[in-house]
Amino acid sequence: MWTFINLALFVAALAALAYFMGHARKNSRELERRLSELETEEDHVFDFLHGIGAAFSEGVRSSELHRLIVESAVRIMDGASGALYLANKDCSTLTPSFITPSCPPFVTIPEHIQTHAANKQASLDSFQQLQPAVSGEGLIGECWLSGQFRIASGQEFSAGKSNSAIVGPLIYRHKILGVLAVANGEESIPFSDADLKVFRAIAEQSAFALYNEAIYFEAGEKKLLDRDLEIARDIQRILLPSEAPVFDGYGFSALSIAARHVSGDYFDYIPLAPNRLGVAIADVSGKGIPASLITAMCRGVLRREANESPLPSDVLRRVNRQLYPDIKEDMFISMAYLILDSTSGRVEMARAGHDAPLLYRAASGQVEKLSPKGMALGIDSGEVFNRVCTDLSFEMETGDCILLYTDGATESLNHQGLEYGVERLIEALQSAAPQGAAQVVNYVADEVRNFTGSDLKHDDITLIAISKK
Repeated sequence: MWTFINLALFVAALAALAYFMGHARKNSRELERRLSELETEEDHVFDFLHGIGAAFSEGVRSSELHRLIVESAVRIMDGASGALYLANKDCSTLTPSFITPSCPPFVTIPEHIQTHAANKQASLDSFQQLQPAVSGEGLIGECWLSGQFRIASGQEFSAGKSNSAIVGPLIYRHKILGVLAVANGEESIPFSDADLKVFRAIAEQSAFALYNEAIYFEAGEKKLLDRDLEIARDIQRILLPSEAPVFDGYGFSALSIAARHVSGDYFDYIPLAPNRLGVAIADVSGKGIPASLITAMCRGVLRREANESPLPSDVLRRVNRQLYPDIKEDMFISMAYLILDSTSGRVEMARAGHDAPLLYRAASGQVEKLSPKGMALGIDSGEVFNRVCTDLSFEMETGDCILLYTDGATESLNHQGLEYGVERLIEALQSAAPQGAAQVVNYVADEVRNFTGSDLKHDDITLIAISKK
């Protein structure tokens, strides 16, 4: 009896052991299958990362990068189609960047295309390629608005052409750069939560790639802009005098420093006759490219009008009349214009709203402000300008020195917010004038630089010194 019972127990134990071993083998096969799937997914993700990296190293175009993102996402997710929408610059809409052929619509489709199009799929493809996504409308718009990943059933978007889609935002540094979507086929297994995890990883890497693409694009644009600015600076340098003029009885020195690549300051020496020389200094409101274009225009007009009258005030009137129609309402030009006569030793000067030049008198060691009346160029058509613009005539003696400057020098600020000011400029002129024009320019520039404690980049700065020998 006990032998029979023991035998029965032994058989039952063998049966249980066989069951558990079979179940273990089944679990092992399932684990092996799942591990193989994970390894495949991992390989796909790594292939995707490798493709993204190769794209950047080879300098791939934006369109190719966008195609790579979509096609890689479709392949990794074992989907049938996909689409990438990117936010435009003002983030008002999402623009379709790449959509695979025969992709189900992820945006709202007009009724006439859904029901009356002769070739429905071709019409859908064409519409999707051109139609931006609006916030809150369609799968793409809803994802953009919510910022959430989700799995959508085919009934939500494709009228039976796909049984599910997976859609998610491309987020980098808390900013949604776009939306990526992948749809599977009508007969495919619907996407699962496990698929959603893989898709999140793809979206994260895609967002990083798109962000870097934008950085590279901006860097490239900046490089092109910098090159254009260098060309503009070279052209402006050509327009400014490259060396001091040779003019009997006088010494000249000048310095012009741009706050940016190009300057809104202008100075010039204009030969009028063997014994007459025009000297101009001007400052266009603003800085950078717009101001530099106005200075170029001002130079051309001044050089054309300089020989039409012996009086500086009349020359400025003519210049104003030519410039006024072409200068915007919010821009103007200040200018001081002098005519030196080496035979008589006289200087004629007119001023169009420019900072008063300083005249150092060697005999007394004192400095005079040269302040004839006048208003800036480009503000008035001539009715007021012509009336207020006047000439100032004076003589220079041996050792005297004139300093012309733009307000970038006097308005330079130190770390306490204090301006360099005209009084400091006068003191610098008194200290350096006995050594001649070159020493004046170098000394004033050093004094302003020492005062501000930095490079002279707060505003455009131009200095011209004219000494009488």
